Amino acid sequence: MSWFGIGKKRSKLGKWLDRHGVAQIEVEKETGLSRGTISRLCADDENKPTMKTAGKIIKFLKRLDKRVSYEDFWM
Repeated sequence: MSWFGIGKKRSKLGKWLDRHGVAQIEVEKETGLSRGTISRLCADDENKPTMKTAGKIIKFLKRLDKRVSYEDFWM
């Protein structure tokens, strides 16, 4: 059982990370994006990344699951 995200409002991205046991800090380290950017994108589906930012996140997530796409989180 994963304890990530307990009691927090989560976006589709945040929920995906929780289900797969991926910590936001890991996304930060692997993508070079700021803690604030990752936190904002994991908190609310209203926050949409730039294409450059989304590309970095999707590139990292595809290493974990090749089926991941932009549409899974931001469409």
